[in-house]
Amino acid sequence: MKTIVYTKYGPPSVLQLKEVEKPIPKDNEILVKVIATTVTVADIRARSFNVPRPVWLFARIALGIKNPKKEVLGMELAGEVESIGKDVKRFKVGDHVFAATLKDFGAYAEYKCLPEDGPISIMPKDLSFEKAAAIPIGGRTALFHLRKANIQVGQKVLVYGASGSVGSYAVQIAKHFGANVTAVCSTKNLELVKFLGANRAIDYTTMDFSAIGDKFDVIFEAVGKSSFSACMKSLKKKGTYINIANPLPSFRMLWTKLFSRKKFIFGQNSPETPEALNYLKELIEKGVLKVLIDRCYAFEDIIEAHKYVEKGHKKGNVIINIGDINNA
Repeated sequence: MKTIVYTKYGPPSVLQLKEVEKPIPKDNEILVKVIATTVTVADIRARSFNVPRPVWLFARIALGIKNPKKEVLGMELAGEVESIGKDVKRFKVGDHVFAATLKDFGAYAEYKCLPEDGPISIMPKDLSFEKAAAIPIGGRTALFHLRKANIQVGQKVLVYGASGSVGSYAVQIAKHFGANVTAVCSTKNLELVKFLGANRAIDYTTMDFSAIGDKFDVIFEAVGKSSFSACMKSLKKKGTYINIANPLPSFRMLWTKLFSRKKFIFGQNSPETPEALNYLKELIEKGVLKVLIDRCYAFEDIIEAHKYVEKGHKKGNVIINIGDINNA
């Protein structure tokens, strides 16, 4: 089968097409013919080893000291179950599924084995493989952190980086939870975030959101580009600050947390279970949640896809088409 591998850290050009043996599922695994995957920020960071300084050593150990431990990237996928292990009960051959593969990567391949009890779910009805592939990472990340914030009906939530993958889901999920949502994005995406349900959209290129004088119950930093001072200025005394771009707090953040009643939530991975995907599936089937697709690339054009995502201006998700369901 065809895969995209990288044997050293570096620019998009380190990605190479390679033929490898097709995997065979273990007793508790399913074999998925991958139809679509994505290029996420996590893929970019793993490939380039451009990670936040506080987690540099941990990331080196996890990803590989000199060279990558896991040569095949890809954090999420959608496809068709081709075969199953003898102990599998949740899925059958022919099922259309979507899954997060953040634990061991590997979605940049024509086939991928997944444990039955992992973050896998049957695809939402009438949803394309491209859109289904774009749910597991961004959708789970937004849902997980907003749940930790325990948003109540009527609370005011600000989402910074509202037009990206995680940000676009955060706007919609916060709105679903009953919040009044302010979205911060660039000029060209103002109408887009309003379409997603934001009550107000602020153009960060022309206005500092902290200058409007509003106080928010929750500030959700989705891209790591906002001013921490501005966030603290705009956060209520008992408000919650979420920063998914930083897995560890800075000294300044720790100091602020120590001497205030504000709550701080930093980037964490959602539990490796199907629960979140099942919940997101229901929201999509009810029409509550929309999936944003920026661009789609062919498998052999994955280097160009990485170059595009690395610029940091994508809207929603960037898709890689790997297989054809008609030939599954």
